[in-house]
Amino acid sequence: MNQENTKTLESPLSDFRNEPQTDFSLEVERSNFSNALKSVATHFPQDVSIIIDGREEMTSERIESLDPSDFRQIVASSAAATSDHVDKAVKAARKAYPEWRRTSPGERANIILRAAELMRERKHELSAIAVREAGKPWREADADVEEAIDFLEFYAREALRLGAPRRLQPWLLGEHNDLVYTPLGVVGVIGPWNFPVAIPTGMTTAALAAGNTVILKPAEQTPLVAWLVARIFHEAGLPDGVLNFLPGRGEVCGERLVRHPDVNMIVFTGSREVGLRIIRSAAETPEGQHFVKRVVTEMGGKNAIIVDSSADLDSAVPDILYSAFGFSGQKCSACSRLIVLEDLYKECLDRLREGAAALKIGRASEPSTQVGPVIDGEARDKILGYIELGRKEARTIHGGDVGGLASEGFFVAPHIFESNRGDHPLMREEIFGPVLTVIKAGNFSEALDIANDTPYALTGGVQSRTPSNLRRARQEFEVGNLYLNRTITGAIVGRQPFGGYRLSGIGSKAGGPDYLKQFMVSRVVSENMMRHGMASLVEGPPDNRED
Repeated sequence: MNQENTKTLESPLSDFRNEPQTDFSLEVERSNFSNALKSVATHFPQDVSIIIDGREEMTSERIESLDPSDFRQIVASSAAATSDHVDKAVKAARKAYPEWRRTSPGERANIILRAAELMRERKHELSAIAVREAGKPWREADADVEEAIDFLEFYAREALRLGAPRRLQPWLLGEHNDLVYTPLGVVGVIGPWNFPVAIPTGMTTAALAAGNTVILKPAEQTPLVAWLVARIFHEAGLPDGVLNFLPGRGEVCGERLVRHPDVNMIVFTGSREVGLRIIRSAAETPEGQHFVKRVVTEMGGKNAIIVDSSADLDSAVPDILYSAFGFSGQKCSACSRLIVLEDLYKECLDRLREGAAALKIGRASEPSTQVGPVIDGEARDKILGYIELGRKEARTIHGGDVGGLASEGFFVAPHIFESNRGDHPLMREEIFGPVLTVIKAGNFSEALDIANDTPYALTGGVQSRTPSNLRRARQEFEVGNLYLNRTITGAIVGRQPFGGYRLSGIGSKAGGPDYLKQFMVSRVVSENMMRHGMASLVEGPPDNRED
Protein backbone atom coordinates (compact mmCIF):
# COMPACT_ATOMS: atom_id res chain seq x y z
CA MET A 1 0.00 0.00 0.00
CA ASN A 2 1.13 3.55 -0.59
CA GLN A 3 2.09 6.09 2.04
CA GLU A 4 -1.22 7.90 1.71
CA ASN A 5 -3.15 4.76 2.62
CA THR A 6 -0.83 4.18 5.56
CA LYS A 7 -1.66 7.62 6.92
CA THR A 8 -5.37 6.89 6.89
CA LEU A 9 -4.77 4.36 9.68
CA GLU A 10 -3.21 6.84 12.10
CA SER A 11 -6.61 6.93 13.79
CA PRO A 12 -6.92 3.14 13.89
CA LEU A 13 -10.64 2.45 14.20
CA SER A 14 -12.06 5.64 12.73
CA ASP A 15 -12.57 4.10 9.30
CA PHE A 16 -13.38 0.50 10.26
CA ARG A 17 -16.57 -0.73 8.61
CA ASN A 18 -17.96 -4.24 8.68
CA GLU A 19 -17.93 -6.04 5.37
CA PRO A 20 -21.44 -5.94 3.82
CA GLN A 21 -23.34 -9.16 3.22
CA THR A 22 -23.95 -10.34 -0.31
CA ASP A 23 -27.52 -9.54 -1.31
CA PHE A 24 -28.73 -12.85 -2.71
CA SER A 25 -32.13 -11.34 -3.45
CA LEU A 26 -30.44 -9.81 -6.50
CA GLU A 27 -30.39 -12.04 -9.56
CA VAL A 28 -26.88 -10.92 -10.50
CA GLU A 29 -25.50 -12.00 -7.11
CA ARG A 30 -27.24 -15.38 -7.30
CA SER A 31 -25.83 -15.88 -10.78
CA ASN A 32 -22.32 -14.87 -9.71
CA PHE A 33 -22.36 -17.27 -6.80
CA SER A 34 -23.78 -20.13 -8.87
CA ASN A 35 -20.95 -19.59 -11.33
CA ALA A 36 -18.42 -19.64 -8.50
CA LEU A 37 -19.80 -22.97 -7.28
CA LYS A 38 -19.45 -24.43 -10.75
CA SER A 39 -15.97 -23.00 -11.21
CA VAL A 40 -14.44 -24.34 -7.98
CA ALA A 41 -15.90 -27.80 -8.65
CA THR A 42 -13.92 -28.09 -11.90
CA HIS A 43 -10.71 -28.30 -9.80
CA PHE A 44 -11.89 -31.08 -7.46
CA PRO A 45 -10.12 -32.96 -6.02
CA GLN A 46 -7.55 -30.23 -5.47
CA ASP A 47 -4.11 -30.88 -3.99
CA VAL A 48 -3.32 -29.08 -0.72
CA SER A 49 0.33 -28.75 0.24
CA ILE A 50 2.34 -27.99 3.33
CA ILE A 51 3.93 -24.52 3.32
CA ILE A 52 7.15 -24.09 5.33
CA ASP A 53 9.37 -21.03 4.92
CA GLY A 54 7.53 -20.12 1.73
CA ARG A 55 8.10 -23.51 0.07
CA GLU A 56 5.30 -25.95 -0.71
CA GLU A 57 5.65 -29.67 -0.09
CA MET A 58 3.49 -32.74 -0.57
CA THR A 59 3.57 -36.01 1.36
CA SER A 60 2.92 -39.58 0.31
CA GLU A 61 0.19 -39.87 2.94
CA ARG A 62 -2.92 -37.86 2.09
CA ILE A 63 -6.02 -36.70 3.94
CA GLU A 64 -9.16 -36.44 1.83
CA SER A 65 -11.87 -33.88 2.53
CA LEU A 66 -15.34 -34.78 1.27
CA ASP A 67 -18.34 -32.71 0.29
CA PRO A 68 -20.75 -33.27 3.23
CA SER A 69 -23.70 -32.87 0.85
CA ASP A 70 -22.29 -35.51 -1.50
CA PHE A 71 -19.81 -37.84 0.16
CA ARG A 72 -18.88 -39.34 -3.21
CA GLN A 73 -17.14 -36.08 -4.11
CA ILE A 74 -13.57 -35.61 -2.91
CA VAL A 75 -13.00 -31.87 -2.57
CA ALA A 76 -9.31 -31.93 -1.68
CA SER A 77 -6.42 -34.31 -1.26
CA SER A 78 -4.24 -32.79 1.43
CA ALA A 79 -0.71 -33.44 2.56
CA ALA A 80 -0.45 -34.93 6.06
CA ALA A 81 2.19 -33.11 8.08
CA THR A 82 4.33 -35.15 10.47
CA SER A 83 6.13 -34.22 13.68
CA ASP A 84 9.24 -33.56 11.58
CA HIS A 85 7.31 -31.01 9.55
CA VAL A 86 6.29 -29.30 12.78
CA ASP A 87 9.93 -29.08 13.85
CA LYS A 88 10.91 -27.60 10.48
CA ALA A 89 8.04 -25.11 10.59
CA VAL A 90 8.91 -24.00 14.11
CA LYS A 91 12.54 -23.55 13.08
CA ALA A 92 11.47 -21.42 10.10
CA ALA A 93 9.14 -19.36 12.28
CA ARG A 94 11.91 -18.83 14.85
CA LYS A 95 14.28 -17.69 12.12
CA ALA A 96 11.73 -15.23 10.68
CA TYR A 97 10.64 -13.87 14.06
CA PRO A 98 13.32 -11.21 14.81
CA GLU A 99 12.81 -9.39 11.51
CA TRP A 100 9.02 -9.62 11.67
CA ARG A 101 9.09 -8.39 15.26
CA ARG A 102 11.12 -5.34 14.18
CA THR A 103 8.72 -4.62 11.31
CA SER A 104 6.68 -1.58 12.26
CA PRO A 105 3.00 -2.00 13.20
CA GLY A 106 2.14 0.14 10.18
CA GLU A 107 3.99 -2.11 7.75
CA ARG A 108 2.43 -5.21 9.27
CA ALA A 109 -1.00 -3.58 9.10
CA ASN A 110 -0.57 -2.72 5.43
CA ILE A 111 0.22 -6.34 4.53
CA ILE A 112 -2.85 -7.48 6.47
CA LEU A 113 -5.03 -4.88 4.76
CA ARG A 114 -3.71 -6.04 1.40
CA ALA A 115 -4.78 -9.57 2.38
CA ALA A 116 -8.25 -8.18 3.15
CA GLU A 117 -8.43 -6.69 -0.35
CA LEU A 118 -7.38 -9.98 -1.94
CA MET A 119 -9.92 -11.88 0.13
CA ARG A 120 -12.59 -9.40 -0.86
CA GLU A 121 -11.74 -9.97 -4.54
CA ARG A 122 -11.99 -13.76 -4.06
CA LYS A 123 -15.00 -13.69 -1.75
CA HIS A 124 -17.29 -15.85 -3.89
CA GLU A 125 -14.53 -18.38 -4.56
CA LEU A 126 -13.78 -18.83 -0.86
CA SER A 127 -17.48 -18.96 0.00
CA ALA A 128 -18.14 -21.55 -2.71
CA ILE A 129 -15.38 -23.79 -1.34
CA ALA A 130 -16.85 -23.42 2.17
CA VAL A 131 -20.17 -24.60 0.72
CA ARG A 132 -18.59 -27.67 -0.83
CA GLU A 133 -15.95 -28.53 1.80
CA ALA A 134 -17.78 -27.58 5.03
CA GLY A 135 -21.40 -28.01 3.89
CA LYS A 136 -22.33 -24.42 4.70
CA PRO A 137 -25.45 -23.06 2.98
CA TRP A 138 -25.01 -19.98 0.82
CA ARG A 139 -25.63 -17.26 3.40
CA GLU A 140 -23.66 -19.07 6.10
CA ALA A 141 -20.64 -19.46 3.79
CA ASP A 142 -20.89 -15.85 2.65
CA ALA A 143 -21.00 -14.65 6.26
CA ASP A 144 -17.96 -16.79 7.09
CA VAL A 145 -15.80 -14.97 4.54
CA GLU A 146 -17.21 -11.57 5.50
CA GLU A 147 -16.21 -12.19 9.11
CA ALA A 148 -12.71 -13.16 7.99
CA ILE A 149 -12.40 -9.84 6.12
CA ASP A 150 -13.65 -8.03 9.23
CA PHE A 151 -10.95 -9.68 11.34
CA LEU A 152 -8.27 -8.59 8.89
CA GLU A 153 -9.50 -5.01 8.83
CA PHE A 154 -10.13 -4.78 12.57
CA TYR A 155 -6.92 -6.36 13.85
CA ALA A 156 -4.76 -4.33 11.45
CA ARG A 157 -6.12 -1.20 13.06
CA GLU A 158 -5.82 -2.68 16.54
CA ALA A 159 -2.11 -3.33 15.90
CA LEU A 160 -1.62 0.37 15.20
CA ARG A 161 -3.57 1.35 18.31
CA LEU A 162 -1.46 -0.87 20.54
CA GLY A 163 1.81 -0.38 18.68
CA ALA A 164 2.61 3.14 19.84
CA PRO A 165 4.39 3.53 23.21
CA ARG A 166 2.23 5.06 25.92
CA ARG A 167 3.68 7.73 28.21
CA LEU A 168 2.57 7.01 31.75
CA GLN A 169 2.10 9.48 34.60
CA PRO A 170 5.49 11.06 35.39
CA TRP A 171 5.30 10.77 39.14
CA LEU A 172 8.91 11.86 39.49
CA LEU A 173 10.14 15.12 37.97
CA GLY A 174 12.48 14.47 35.08
CA GLU A 175 11.49 10.83 34.51
CA HIS A 176 9.82 9.31 31.46
CA ASN A 177 7.85 6.07 31.86
CA ASP A 178 6.66 4.34 28.68
CA LEU A 179 4.47 1.26 28.39
CA VAL A 180 5.06 -0.78 25.24
CA TYR A 181 3.57 -4.02 23.90
CA THR A 182 5.89 -6.56 22.30
CA PRO A 183 5.10 -9.93 20.70
CA LEU A 184 5.57 -13.33 22.32
CA GLY A 185 7.36 -15.29 19.58
CA VAL A 186 5.95 -18.30 17.71
CA VAL A 187 2.20 -18.92 17.86
CA GLY A 188 0.52 -22.21 16.96
CA VAL A 189 -2.98 -21.70 15.55
CA ILE A 190 -5.32 -24.72 15.50
CA GLY A 191 -8.52 -23.95 13.61
CA PRO A 192 -12.00 -25.52 13.47
CA TRP A 193 -14.02 -26.82 10.53
CA ASN A 194 -17.31 -25.05 11.28
CA PHE A 195 -15.96 -21.56 10.50
CA PRO A 196 -13.12 -22.66 8.22
CA VAL A 197 -12.39 -19.17 6.86
CA ALA A 198 -13.26 -16.70 9.62
CA ILE A 199 -11.81 -18.33 12.72
CA PRO A 200 -8.41 -19.46 11.32
CA THR A 201 -8.09 -16.07 9.63
CA GLY A 202 -8.95 -14.21 12.82
CA MET A 203 -6.58 -16.15 15.08
CA THR A 204 -3.76 -15.97 12.52
CA THR A 205 -4.27 -12.27 11.84
CA ALA A 206 -4.21 -11.36 15.51
CA ALA A 207 -0.94 -13.21 16.01
CA LEU A 208 0.66 -11.65 12.92
CA ALA A 209 -0.58 -8.14 13.64
CA ALA A 210 0.96 -8.33 17.10
CA GLY A 211 4.35 -9.21 15.59
CA ASN A 212 4.44 -12.96 16.14
CA THR A 213 5.20 -15.64 13.57
CA VAL A 214 2.62 -18.38 13.04
CA ILE A 215 2.15 -22.06 12.32
CA LEU A 216 -1.41 -22.65 11.15
CA LYS A 217 -2.90 -26.13 11.45
CA PRO A 218 -6.37 -26.30 9.88
CA ALA A 219 -9.08 -28.80 10.69
CA GLU A 220 -8.70 -32.14 8.89
CA GLN A 221 -12.15 -31.73 7.31
CA THR A 222 -11.46 -28.32 5.70
CA PRO A 223 -7.81 -27.99 4.57
CA LEU A 224 -8.50 -26.52 1.12
CA VAL A 225 -10.13 -23.26 2.12
CA ALA A 226 -7.55 -22.70 4.89
CA TRP A 227 -4.74 -23.32 2.37
CA LEU A 228 -6.16 -20.62 0.13
CA VAL A 229 -6.22 -18.24 3.11
CA ALA A 230 -2.55 -18.96 3.79
CA ARG A 231 -1.70 -18.32 0.13
CA ILE A 232 -3.58 -15.02 0.24
CA PHE A 233 -1.39 -13.88 3.15
CA HIS A 234 1.73 -14.73 1.17
CA GLU A 235 0.42 -13.02 -1.95
CA ALA A 236 -0.22 -9.92 0.18
CA GLY A 237 3.50 -9.69 0.91
CA LEU A 238 4.06 -11.71 4.06
CA PRO A 239 7.77 -12.68 4.25
CA ASP A 240 8.73 -16.34 4.03
CA GLY A 241 8.64 -18.16 7.34
CA VAL A 242 6.29 -15.69 9.03
CA LEU A 243 3.25 -17.90 8.30
CA ASN A 244 3.71 -21.65 7.90
CA PHE A 245 0.84 -23.95 6.98
CA LEU A 246 0.61 -27.53 8.28
CA PRO A 247 -2.44 -29.58 7.33
CA GLY A 248 -2.44 -32.88 9.15
CA ARG A 249 -3.92 -35.07 11.81
CA GLY A 250 -4.45 -33.60 15.26
CA GLU A 251 -2.95 -36.55 17.08
CA VAL A 252 0.26 -36.23 15.03
CA CYS A 253 1.20 -32.69 14.03
CA GLY A 254 -1.31 -31.00 16.35
CA GLU A 255 0.06 -32.83 19.37
CA ARG A 256 3.66 -31.96 18.49
CA LEU A 257 2.77 -28.33 17.88
CA VAL A 258 1.15 -28.02 21.32
CA ARG A 259 4.09 -29.61 23.12
CA HIS A 260 6.93 -28.04 21.13
CA PRO A 261 9.29 -26.19 23.51
CA ASP A 262 9.86 -23.36 21.02
CA VAL A 263 6.17 -22.51 20.54
CA ASN A 264 5.25 -19.64 22.84
CA MET A 265 1.48 -19.73 22.49
CA ILE A 266 -1.35 -21.98 21.30
CA VAL A 267 -4.66 -20.57 20.04
CA PHE A 268 -7.39 -23.17 19.61
CA THR A 269 -11.05 -23.33 18.66
CA GLY A 270 -12.79 -26.68 18.89
CA SER A 271 -14.14 -29.27 21.27
CA ARG A 272 -14.00 -29.12 25.05
CA GLU A 273 -12.20 -32.47 25.18
CA VAL A 274 -9.35 -31.35 22.92
CA GLY A 275 -9.20 -27.87 24.42
CA LEU A 276 -8.74 -29.17 27.96
CA ARG A 277 -6.08 -31.58 26.74
CA ILE A 278 -4.21 -28.68 25.10
CA ILE A 279 -4.35 -26.70 28.35
CA ARG A 280 -2.93 -29.63 30.31
CA SER A 281 -0.17 -30.30 27.77
CA ALA A 282 0.84 -26.66 27.45
CA ALA A 283 1.12 -26.36 31.23
CA GLU A 284 4.11 -28.69 31.22
CA THR A 285 7.37 -26.73 31.03
CA PRO A 286 10.24 -28.98 29.94
CA GLU A 287 13.88 -28.30 30.70
CA GLY A 288 15.19 -25.58 28.41
CA GLN A 289 11.81 -23.92 27.78
CA HIS A 290 12.31 -20.48 29.28
CA PHE A 291 8.69 -19.35 29.26
CA VAL A 292 5.24 -20.45 30.37
CA LYS A 293 3.26 -21.31 27.26
CA ARG A 294 0.22 -19.13 26.82
CA VAL A 295 -3.08 -20.73 25.74
CA VAL A 296 -6.31 -19.21 24.39
CA THR A 297 -9.16 -21.64 23.76
CA GLU A 298 -12.78 -21.45 22.63
CA MET A 299 -14.46 -24.74 23.49
CA GLY A 300 -18.19 -24.53 22.87
CA GLY A 301 -21.39 -24.19 24.84
CA LYS A 302 -24.78 -25.55 25.85
CA ASN A 303 -26.67 -22.39 25.09
CA ALA A 304 -30.19 -21.51 26.21
CA ILE A 305 -32.92 -19.10 25.17
CA ILE A 306 -35.54 -18.10 27.74
CA VAL A 307 -39.03 -17.23 26.52
CA ASP A 308 -41.13 -15.44 29.13
CA SER A 309 -44.88 -14.90 29.21
CA SER A 310 -44.66 -11.50 27.51
CA ALA A 311 -42.60 -12.65 24.51
CA ASP A 312 -43.72 -11.85 20.98
CA LEU A 313 -43.82 -15.31 19.41
CA ASP A 314 -44.08 -13.86 15.90
CA SER A 315 -40.44 -12.80 16.22
CA ALA A 316 -39.28 -15.22 18.93
CA VAL A 317 -40.03 -18.45 17.06
CA PRO A 318 -38.06 -17.56 13.89
CA ASP A 319 -35.18 -16.40 16.11
CA ILE A 320 -35.22 -19.70 18.01
CA LEU A 321 -35.40 -21.85 14.88
CA TYR A 322 -32.49 -20.04 13.24
CA SER A 323 -30.44 -20.11 16.44
CA ALA A 324 -31.01 -23.84 16.85
CA PHE A 325 -30.90 -25.10 13.26
CA GLY A 326 -28.84 -22.58 11.27
CA PHE A 327 -25.87 -24.45 9.77
CA SER A 328 -27.50 -27.58 11.20
CA GLY A 329 -26.78 -26.49 14.78
CA GLN A 330 -23.02 -26.72 14.17
CA LYS A 331 -22.12 -23.43 15.81
CA CYS A 332 -20.66 -23.19 19.29
CA SER A 333 -23.20 -20.38 19.84
CA ALA A 334 -26.22 -22.41 18.68
CA CYS A 335 -29.30 -22.72 20.88
CA SER A 336 -29.71 -26.29 22.14
CA ARG A 337 -31.89 -25.57 25.21
CA LEU A 338 -35.17 -23.68 25.19
CA ILE A 339 -36.71 -22.63 28.51
CA VAL A 340 -40.33 -21.45 28.22
CA LEU A 341 -42.53 -20.06 30.98
CA GLU A 342 -45.66 -22.13 31.48
CA ASP A 343 -48.12 -19.35 30.50
CA LEU A 344 -46.84 -19.42 26.92
CA TYR A 345 -45.53 -22.99 26.83
CA LYS A 346 -48.14 -24.80 24.72
CA GLU A 347 -48.50 -22.03 22.15
CA CYS A 348 -44.73 -21.74 21.81
CA LEU A 349 -44.32 -25.49 21.23
CA ASP A 350 -47.12 -25.52 18.65
CA ARG A 351 -45.44 -22.65 16.76
CA LEU A 352 -42.03 -24.33 16.95
CA ARG A 353 -43.42 -27.61 15.60
CA GLU A 354 -45.03 -25.81 12.69
CA GLY A 355 -41.92 -23.74 11.95
CA ALA A 356 -39.51 -26.68 12.13
CA ALA A 357 -41.67 -28.70 9.75
CA ALA A 358 -41.40 -25.90 7.18
CA LEU A 359 -37.58 -25.75 7.17
CA LYS A 360 -36.03 -26.66 3.83
CA ILE A 361 -33.51 -29.51 4.15
CA GLY A 362 -31.18 -29.93 1.21
CA ARG A 363 -27.72 -29.79 -0.26
CA ALA A 364 -25.69 -26.80 0.83
CA SER A 365 -25.14 -25.83 -2.81
CA GLU A 366 -28.86 -25.26 -3.34
CA PRO A 367 -29.82 -21.60 -2.71
CA SER A 368 -33.09 -22.45 -0.96
CA THR A 369 -31.49 -24.75 1.62
CA GLN A 370 -31.98 -23.74 5.25
CA VAL A 371 -30.69 -26.93 6.89
CA GLY A 372 -27.80 -28.62 5.12
CA PRO A 373 -25.65 -31.60 6.07
CA VAL A 374 -23.48 -32.11 9.13
CA ILE A 375 -19.74 -32.25 8.64
CA ASP A 376 -19.02 -35.98 8.39
CA GLY A 377 -20.17 -39.51 9.18
CA GLU A 378 -18.76 -39.50 12.70
CA ALA A 379 -20.70 -36.34 13.57
CA ARG A 380 -23.88 -37.70 11.97
CA ASP A 381 -23.71 -40.94 13.92
CA LYS A 382 -23.09 -39.15 17.22
CA ILE A 383 -26.07 -36.82 16.67
CA LEU A 384 -28.31 -39.73 15.68
CA GLY A 385 -27.33 -41.42 18.94
CA TYR A 386 -28.67 -38.43 20.90
CA ILE A 387 -31.83 -38.41 18.77
CA GLU A 388 -32.43 -42.07 19.61
CA LEU A 389 -31.91 -41.25 23.28
CA GLY A 390 -34.46 -38.45 22.98
CA ARG A 391 -37.02 -40.74 21.38
CA LYS A 392 -36.65 -43.20 24.26
CA GLU A 393 -36.39 -40.86 27.25
CA ALA A 394 -38.11 -37.62 26.20
CA ARG A 395 -41.20 -36.52 24.35
CA THR A 396 -40.72 -35.81 20.64
CA ILE A 397 -42.15 -32.44 19.61
CA HIS A 398 -40.78 -32.60 16.09
CA GLY A 399 -38.81 -35.30 14.32
CA GLY A 400 -37.96 -34.65 10.73
CA ASP A 401 -36.89 -36.98 7.94
CA VAL A 402 -34.13 -36.40 5.36
CA GLY A 403 -35.57 -38.93 2.89
CA GLY A 404 -33.28 -39.89 0.02
CA LEU A 405 -30.63 -37.38 1.08
CA ALA A 406 -29.36 -39.94 3.59
CA SER A 407 -27.84 -41.97 0.75
CA GLU A 408 -26.06 -38.92 -0.69
CA GLY A 409 -24.60 -36.98 2.21
CA PHE A 410 -24.30 -36.62 5.97
CA PHE A 411 -27.80 -35.33 6.63
CA VAL A 412 -29.65 -35.14 9.95
CA ALA A 413 -33.14 -33.66 10.18
CA PRO A 414 -33.95 -31.10 12.89
CA HIS A 415 -35.43 -32.62 16.06
CA ILE A 416 -37.16 -30.97 19.00
CA PHE A 417 -37.63 -32.83 22.28
CA GLU A 418 -39.44 -31.96 25.50
CA SER A 419 -37.79 -32.84 28.80
CA ASN A 420 -38.81 -32.37 32.42
CA ARG A 421 -35.30 -33.05 33.72
CA GLY A 422 -32.66 -30.38 33.80
CA ASP A 423 -29.98 -33.03 34.38
CA HIS A 424 -30.86 -35.12 31.31
CA PRO A 425 -27.99 -35.58 28.79
CA LEU A 426 -30.04 -33.72 26.19
CA MET A 427 -29.98 -30.73 28.54
CA ARG A 428 -26.37 -31.09 29.73
CA GLU A 429 -24.17 -32.37 26.90
CA GLU A 430 -23.06 -30.45 23.83
CA ILE A 431 -24.53 -32.23 20.80
CA PHE A 432 -23.31 -29.96 17.97
CA GLY A 433 -26.15 -30.77 15.65
CA PRO A 434 -29.80 -29.90 14.88
CA VAL A 435 -31.26 -31.03 18.22
CA LEU A 436 -33.23 -28.67 20.47
CA THR A 437 -34.56 -29.62 23.91
CA VAL A 438 -37.40 -27.68 25.52
CA ILE A 439 -38.18 -27.46 29.23
CA LYS A 440 -40.92 -25.64 31.15
CA ALA A 441 -40.27 -23.10 33.91
CA GLY A 442 -42.78 -21.79 36.44
CA ASN A 443 -41.36 -18.26 36.59
CA PHE A 444 -38.47 -16.15 35.38
CA SER A 445 -36.30 -16.89 38.41
CA GLU A 446 -36.60 -20.62 37.79
CA ALA A 447 -35.85 -20.06 34.10
CA LEU A 448 -32.61 -18.25 34.97
CA ASP A 449 -31.63 -21.04 37.36
CA ILE A 450 -32.12 -23.64 34.64
CA ALA A 451 -30.23 -21.55 32.09
CA ASN A 452 -27.25 -21.12 34.41
CA ASP A 453 -27.18 -24.78 35.43
CA THR A 454 -24.46 -25.79 32.96
CA PRO A 455 -20.67 -25.98 33.01
CA TYR A 456 -20.58 -23.73 29.94
CA ALA A 457 -21.03 -19.96 29.67
CA LEU A 458 -20.92 -18.92 26.04
CA THR A 459 -24.13 -17.46 24.60
CA GLY A 460 -27.70 -17.07 25.81
CA GLY A 461 -30.84 -15.24 24.89
CA VAL A 462 -34.06 -13.86 26.32
CA GLN A 463 -37.28 -13.24 24.42
CA SER A 464 -39.33 -10.82 26.51
CA ARG A 465 -41.24 -7.55 26.44
CA THR A 466 -40.93 -7.11 30.22
CA PRO A 467 -38.23 -4.52 31.05
CA SER A 468 -37.63 -5.89 34.55
CA ASN A 469 -36.89 -9.35 33.17
CA LEU A 470 -34.49 -7.95 30.60
CA ARG A 471 -32.71 -6.01 33.34
CA ARG A 472 -32.43 -9.14 35.49
CA ALA A 473 -31.05 -11.12 32.57
CA ARG A 474 -28.33 -8.52 32.05
CA GLN A 475 -27.20 -9.06 35.63
CA GLU A 476 -27.92 -12.74 36.28
CA PHE A 477 -27.70 -14.68 32.99
CA GLU A 478 -24.15 -16.04 33.17
CA VAL A 479 -22.89 -16.07 29.58
CA GLY A 480 -20.18 -14.31 27.65
CA ASN A 481 -22.60 -13.04 24.99
CA LEU A 482 -26.21 -12.29 25.94
CA TYR A 483 -28.74 -11.53 23.21
CA LEU A 484 -32.08 -9.92 24.00
CA ASN A 485 -34.99 -10.31 21.57
CA ARG A 486 -32.87 -11.56 18.67
CA THR A 487 -30.99 -14.64 17.50
CA ILE A 488 -28.10 -15.84 19.65
CA THR A 489 -25.71 -16.63 16.79
CA GLY A 490 -23.92 -14.40 14.33
CA ALA A 491 -21.67 -12.16 16.45
CA ILE A 492 -20.17 -9.35 14.34
CA VAL A 493 -16.58 -8.19 14.70
CA GLY A 494 -16.32 -4.91 16.58
CA ARG A 495 -20.02 -4.90 17.49
CA GLN A 496 -20.34 -8.10 19.50
CA PRO A 497 -16.87 -9.28 20.58
CA PHE A 498 -17.29 -13.01 21.03
CA GLY A 499 -16.23 -15.47 23.71
CA GLY A 500 -17.31 -17.14 26.91
CA TYR A 501 -15.97 -18.43 30.19
CA ARG A 502 -16.27 -21.44 32.51
CA LEU A 503 -15.72 -24.48 30.26
CA SER A 504 -16.53 -22.45 27.17
CA GLY A 505 -12.95 -21.27 27.04
CA ILE A 506 -10.22 -18.99 28.33
CA GLY A 507 -9.10 -15.70 26.86
CA SER A 508 -10.43 -12.34 25.80
CA LYS A 509 -13.19 -11.88 23.28
CA ALA A 510 -12.42 -12.28 19.58
CA GLY A 511 -13.16 -9.18 17.54
CA GLY A 512 -12.85 -6.93 20.59
CA PRO A 513 -10.40 -4.36 21.99
CA ASP A 514 -8.62 -6.81 24.33
CA TYR A 515 -8.01 -9.70 21.95
CA LEU A 516 -4.65 -8.63 20.49
CA LYS A 517 -3.14 -8.06 23.93
CA GLN A 518 -3.18 -11.83 24.50
CA PHE A 519 -0.56 -12.19 21.76
CA MET A 520 1.75 -9.66 23.40
CA VAL A 521 3.58 -8.96 26.63
CA SER A 522 3.61 -5.47 28.12
CA ARG A 523 6.90 -3.85 29.14
CA VAL A 524 7.64 -0.60 30.93
CA VAL A 525 10.73 1.49 30.13
CA SER A 526 11.68 4.15 32.69
CA GLU A 527 14.32 6.73 31.81
CA ASN A 528 15.86 9.37 34.06
CA MET A 529 15.88 12.54 31.94
CA MET A 530 18.08 14.46 34.42
CA ARG A 531 21.33 13.29 32.85
CA HIS A 532 24.68 13.75 34.54
CA GLY A 533 27.27 14.74 31.97
CA MET A 534 27.23 14.37 28.20
CA ALA A 535 28.13 11.50 25.93
CA SER A 536 30.19 12.08 22.82
CA LEU A 537 28.28 13.84 20.08
CA VAL A 538 29.62 11.29 17.62
CA GLU A 539 27.75 8.06 18.05
CA GLY A 540 29.09 4.69 17.02
CA PRO A 541 27.45 2.33 14.53
CA PRO A 542 24.00 1.04 15.44
CA ASP A 543 23.71 -2.22 17.30
CA ASN A 544 22.43 -4.69 14.71
CA ARG A 545 22.37 -7.68 16.97
CA GLU A 546 19.16 -9.72 16.91
CA ASP A 547 17.03 -9.63 20.05
